[in-house]
Amino acid sequence: MNTHPVNLTVRFLLEILMLVILGYWGWHLGNGWLSYVLVVAFPLTAAVLWGVFRIPNDPKAAPVAIPGVARLLLELFLFGLAVWALRSMGYLRESIALGVVVVIHYAVSWDRTWVMLKNKPYNGFSGKKIMGIKP
Repeated sequence: MNTHPVNLTVRFLLEILMLVILGYWGWHLGNGWLSYVLVVAFPLTAAVLWGVFRIPNDPKAAPVAIPGVARLLLELFLFGLAVWALRSMGYLRESIALGVVVVIHYAVSWDRTWVMLKNKPYNGFSGKKIMGIKP
């Protein structure tokens, strides 16, 4: 189910939403010029962590290959941080909704999540067509 186009679209939108929320949170935490720094620094840091630390056999090469459990913890930490950011800014319903969608997404992506928990390289993308494109 992990490579289904709808699931990939939801995952992409969750990633973008996480970055937007972290930037918005940075804007609210800072005062004056610090707001401008944090609105860039928070999402940029999250994007760098997301892009650099990958599991072996990910669709793109792993600049820094890490075990599946570590990658899963990184993803859950970043999504959890976005949920916490919403909550800390007073968006309780939105934070709950985001948390529920993230949990549902990982449940639907059970094949990828299970392999990551077992700390094995994920081979779900290897040789499969994704949205009609072979990696």
